[in-house]
Amino acid sequence: MDINQAQVESIVRKILGEMATPAKRTAGVPKTAKVAMLTAPKTIEVKEFAVPELQDDDILVKVEGCGVCGTDVHEWRGDPFGIIPVTLGHEGTGEIVALGKNIKADTAGNPIKVGDKIVTSVISCGECQICRNHPANTNLCDKQGVFGLIPHSDANPLTGWFATHLLIRGKGSTYFVVNDLDLKERMLLELACVCVHALKRANTTGLINFNSKVLVQGLGPVGLVMISVLRAAGVNHIIAIDGTPRRLEMAKKLGAKTVISFKEVAALEDRVKIVKGVSAGIGADFAFQCTGAPMAAKDIYEYIRRGGGMCEMGFFVNNGEYTVNPHFAMCNKEISIVGSWDYSADDYPTTVAFLRQAREMNIPIKELITHTYPLDKLNEAMETNVSQQGIKICYVAD
Repeated sequence: MDINQAQVESIVRKILGEMATPAKRTAGVPKTAKVAMLTAPKTIEVKEFAVPELQDDDILVKVEGCGVCGTDVHEWRGDPFGIIPVTLGHEGTGEIVALGKNIKADTAGNPIKVGDKIVTSVISCGECQICRNHPANTNLCDKQGVFGLIPHSDANPLTGWFATHLLIRGKGSTYFVVNDLDLKERMLLELACVCVHALKRANTTGLINFNSKVLVQGLGPVGLVMISVLRAAGVNHIIAIDGTPRRLEMAKKLGAKTVISFKEVAALEDRVKIVKGVSAGIGADFAFQCTGAPMAAKDIYEYIRRGGGMCEMGFFVNNGEYTVNPHFAMCNKEISIVGSWDYSADDYPTTVAFLRQAREMNIPIKELITHTYPLDKLNEAMETNVSQQGIKICYVAD
């Protein structure tokens, strides 16, 4: 076919015009989206915003559900992070409804397309000393971000999972396709990743194996999922401590062999006797401290044997201090202590594998989800969490 110069110029002008014009909205992309915005302490309001035009590196997700985290509750109660107004929700998942043309794969290198189920991980700056020199520790990035804890911006109002849609935009965003997980598993994935990372930290001590007696103190969602992760990893004797009968019963279902109620066994020395009674008289080999209450957290050292270890993972917000005698609590016992903070994006594939393993082992982790709420009832969801009426509270989209 012969094409003259004028026709060539016409084709070039058409292509350049298309490149300069924002992409038309495709089917499934709404004009507006709703968010449940925290506008003041204990005040979440549903607001509607125009969906921004999709850029070449963006992903638009239709939200299907999101867990309510203790961090969300702390922010809802008093704005300790100083980010109001904000759309909370970072344990979310949904279905991709639109992709920028540059998006070909997820963070793990898996192909990605419209219709895939997706979860998000941390946002790293890529510029601080941690990101540059310790890329395996991006959870410690000086400027770490996470969807659901980003102050509201008119340029992109869809930055939290407590919404009908989430717009993934920005340098350093990490995300993963998780098509083989159901909604409940996906809503528990971020929480499970916290525990998978904690186990990775604990394993640096060399103290956890099939024969270890491992103690978990504090059976909120973090502690209960920690039990699930330990069980899936092959730990056969897990000791669980809490004061709520429902949570102690759930700990048994998830794999704990010994459960202790601090309400029924009020004296610390009596609880220590029980722990030693199931551990050859010496105490736990390792302990995960999952409560955020300082007065309870200081008890953890009493349960641990000499030469044992402990992972502190209960204080993701500043809940205060406690006092221990380092001679008796640490030095004399020669305890190995590690802290655990969030997770890195590279913990996500391991966490997906854990959820598959839990499914194969019939660990009933999905039973942790006891209450679900729609978008306009998230104040009520927060109240339910605070009152400890349930275990894991979630927002589920209509």
